[in-house]
Amino acid sequence: MTSNDEEMSLVRHAPCFRHIVRVYIEDTDAGGIVYYVNYLRFMERARSEWLRERGFSQQALLEKGIQLVVHSVTSRYLRPAYLDDLLTVTASAGELRGARLNFQQQAFREDALLCEAEVIIACVDAVSFRPRRWPVELLSALDV
Repeated sequence: MTSNDEEMSLVRHAPCFRHIVRVYIEDTDAGGIVYYVNYLRFMERARSEWLRERGFSQQALLEKGIQLVVHSVTSRYLRPAYLDDLLTVTASAGELRGARLNFQQQAFREDALLCEAEVIIACVDAVSFRPRRWPVELLSALDV
């Protein structure tokens, strides 16, 4: 990947929310490198905090019969993160279609892009797990 590709990626995925994550020993493999699936955990935390900043929590949504679930993830891993690194994980809501909302997410160490992903979140009924449209009050708070 070239420097120009990274710059284009940053422009395409301008973040609206940043969450700071410290890499702990539990996040790494035997070599002290972040295990790839843990980037998804970091991104989940960023989306949850993004939602919380907008006045909603996962628990409050569950109490209203709404659950937000991951429908699909497409990710690219560009550079490793290491034990004790301080990472910035971004979350930016994109296209909304019916019950699905696309998020563009990235993980950085300082200015270096380590990982990027498109995460599609589905809004479902918490009991039946059937897709449902996002509630209007939630959409208006999410700026999508």
